Amino acid sequence: MAKTITKTSKQAKQVHQSAKTMANGNAKPKETPEQLYASAIELVEQSQPDEALKKAKKLWTQVQNRSVTEALPALNLLGEISVELGDAEAARGYFEKAVTLDPTGEIPEAMGGGAEKFLWLAQLCEEGGQASVAWFERGVKALQFEIAAIERGGVPGLDEESLLMLRVEKKRKLANALCGIVEVYMTDLSWEKDAEARCDALVTEAMAVEDETSAEVLQTLASVRLSQERREDARAALTRSLESWIEVESEDAAVPDFATRVSLARLLMEAEMEQQAMQVLQRLVAENDQSVEAWYLGGWCQHLMAEKLQAAPEVNKDGDADMSVVDPESVTMAWKGSRNWLNMALKLFDLLDYEDERLFEHAKALVAKLDEQLGPDETRPEGEDGAWEEWDGIADGDEDVEDGSANGDEDEVMQDL
Repeated sequence: MAKTITKTSKQAKQVHQSAKTMANGNAKPKETPEQLYASAIELVEQSQPDEALKKAKKLWTQVQNRSVTEALPALNLLGEISVELGDAEAARGYFEKAVTLDPTGEIPEAMGGGAEKFLWLAQLCEEGGQASVAWFERGVKALQFEIAAIERGGVPGLDEESLLMLRVEKKRKLANALCGIVEVYMTDLSWEKDAEARCDALVTEAMAVEDETSAEVLQTLASVRLSQERREDARAALTRSLESWIEVESEDAAVPDFATRVSLARLLMEAEMEQQAMQVLQRLVAENDQSVEAWYLGGWCQHLMAEKLQAAPEVNKDGDADMSVVDPESVTMAWKGSRNWLNMALKLFDLLDYEDERLFEHAKALVAKLDEQLGPDETRPEGEDGAWEEWDGIADGDEDVEDGSANGDEDEVMQDL
């Protein structure tokens, strides 16, 4: 019979093996909190959020019973990685724990404090409405505290140039937080009696905060003006917003993030600035050709442009409008461009399991309508070799076609989507 190994002899064998491994230099030393934090950040930057989460959880295990300034960075990191992974519930939990450790946001951001957790909770808040506003307002107060400290020179270790850059960054965050409150009042709280007045006051405050008004703030101003049916003021704000970044490279800090530019394209379409909207959308799909919403909006935008071309008569030399004269080539070009972009949106909708069914149904209805007008699409992309037609404008001079109304039903759909 083989000899039975007792528990004691097993433990002895394990200790011996561990000692042997360490002697051979093969033992992996335990990572420090600093190493775990750095590794998690690096994995996030490498688009590996699942692996980053593992590192961040190990970090939290090590620091949760230590000082607040060790625990806060771990909680914020866990929250942001959870957002990246689409786990809103987990993210809320981590940020709420961070709030209990820094309820006013007065712990310096370098130590894991500051306004960021409040701003995340405002966006992740399930109740919306006043609950979201309350989180935004806590973030605003924290940012105002930080800006005051910077202006007093109360950030040790930073030279004058670094302090200036930090001040600009914090002011931009403050302006965007104020705009976040505006968005809530334009949606969840639009029924409140003082909603319009609050929006005007908040946008004015946001514009006064920054030394140079950002594209995002101008975009919010345009949204408010459109809701007030002050179209020309909205168009002026959108033009300023667009001009602040459209000529610079995508990596430039002046360029708003992808989602903000998608919203800008919608606002440009609502303001009947379709040429400018297509300029934005063309750039978006060049940056990310997997964006269902960008392809959909580009198709819809060209559809609206084609309708506008059909409705706009040419003017003869005597200045008389001839309603029967329409440039068929320009109209057909717009219809075909619309169908190409919408077909790409539908293809990606299936490939990516996109969840916006209303967008899908609207795109499908538009394509069906275009198939009736143009006949079957023999160039429709098939498989991986499918191509899309680049939008490069309708025709010379058509950018001046600014008047005329789009289909009223489609305007209503745009507000809903």
